[in-house]
Amino acid sequence: MSHQNTRRKKQKLTPESQFRSTLDQCSKSKDLSAAISLYESSAHPTLTLNNLNSFLYICSEALSDPNTWKPAIDFGFKLFRNHNNENLKLNEATLTAVARLAAANGDGDYAFELAKSVKKHGVAQKLRTFTPALNCFCSAGAADRAYEVAEHVLSAGLQLEEPELAALLKVSVETGRGDKVYEYLHKLRRVVRGVEESTMAIIESWFREKKAADVDLVSLDKEQIKEAVARNGGGWHGLGWLGKGEWVLQKTNAASNGTCCACREQLVCVDTDTAETDKFAQSIASLAMEREHQSNFKEFQEWLEQHSGYETLVDGANVGLYQQNFAQGGFSITQLDAVVKEVHRKTQKQPLVVLHKKRVRSLLEDASKRELINEWIDQGVLYETPYGSNDDWYWLYAAVKLKCLLVTNDEMRDHIFELIGSNFFSRWKERHQVRYTFLKGSLKLIMPPSYSVIIQESEKGSWHIPLAGEISDESSRTWLCATQSSVGTKNMVTTVTVS
Repeated sequence: MSHQNTRRKKQKLTPESQFRSTLDQCSKSKDLSAAISLYESSAHPTLTLNNLNSFLYICSEALSDPNTWKPAIDFGFKLFRNHNNENLKLNEATLTAVARLAAANGDGDYAFELAKSVKKHGVAQKLRTFTPALNCFCSAGAADRAYEVAEHVLSAGLQLEEPELAALLKVSVETGRGDKVYEYLHKLRRVVRGVEESTMAIIESWFREKKAADVDLVSLDKEQIKEAVARNGGGWHGLGWLGKGEWVLQKTNAASNGTCCACREQLVCVDTDTAETDKFAQSIASLAMEREHQSNFKEFQEWLEQHSGYETLVDGANVGLYQQNFAQGGFSITQLDAVVKEVHRKTQKQPLVVLHKKRVRSLLEDASKRELINEWIDQGVLYETPYGSNDDWYWLYAAVKLKCLLVTNDEMRDHIFELIGSNFFSRWKERHQVRYTFLKGSLKLIMPPSYSVIIQESEKGSWHIPLAGEISDESSRTWLCATQSSVGTKNMVTTVTVS
């Protein structure tokens, strides 16, 4: 019976179905010659968009092989010419594949036009559509055209990633464009934490250039630089190259306290910049007022304006419920008190504990806890969030608005944090979240790292660039330390490690 069914299926396979099946096989095996044979033997078939995209995909995949590079370009363009006017609604995949063929053929202009035409076809633009033109211009040393593509990518609301930024850095180095090297180093700093080895090699090649020792300098006093560093959250000023003279390059490590083992400069814990933080606080407030009772949250905002001196926020529920028996309604005021006291000891200032009014009322009903709660209320240690509220909105908004530390083990992954999820949020948490443990009743606060693993530019004009990679011990991570010395010092890369 099954044999008869199989035979029937074979009999029912139409020429179109057979064509599609064979094309699928060619696509899976990335077999260009088989794909060309299939097309040529089909007597000028009318292709669907999926058929055309499959053929173009096979062509673009064949570009990396010197033996199939030329046939792939010729066949791909032939397909595009023959079928571009068949009322097919071309999509991003079609145009990206043809842009790759154009770039491989050295025609960056056409690759760029194809990428820009995605918008005309009414489909979403993607970075990968612009990458062929960008790489083509970079490889040809056409720096200004490459910068034009980069600007277009940004204006389309897309973000350049490390491979594209590395290509832009490379062409900037090769054409001696110190201003652009500076600009793209900072764009790279915003996109990645550590850089790949190939990117590191490009950065090193710049600092070895004679041009790097003779760049146009910005004329600024120390206060202007210090102010820019503070405004940007530390770790960079973004104002331009600060000094002249040859660069001393050293491959090194950072000590546990963040001191560079080569130049002894202090790496810093890079915070989010002021404007970005204020915008983030506003977005949290807007979301909170959509979901909370508006007058309640507005009242909290006004209260916070009058009580803005706190340096540490405590997620009271998270601390009090830590390792307690939820089924029995366990809440440890002892743990919360330990955190309040330890924060005061470390900072010489009282923290603000955010706790739900219902929880506070319950604690006040217990005579053994009443005195401590009243003491906190009198000292301004406690803020009670109203009935029906989600206290997460309150402590998160306060911590961001006041730019202070936040004591919580909350991973901040549930629904309210998904609403505000962003790359900014993860960077903010790294700098501001204080975790804690209670081992045998003994509290340990785990402070944010003493320095950030991210490209850093110091007030003196030196640079520290970390190499990417997962490692178990940060003290073994490789950093490139680039400092300027007196003119005439040989610019060699040496290696300095933790002693």
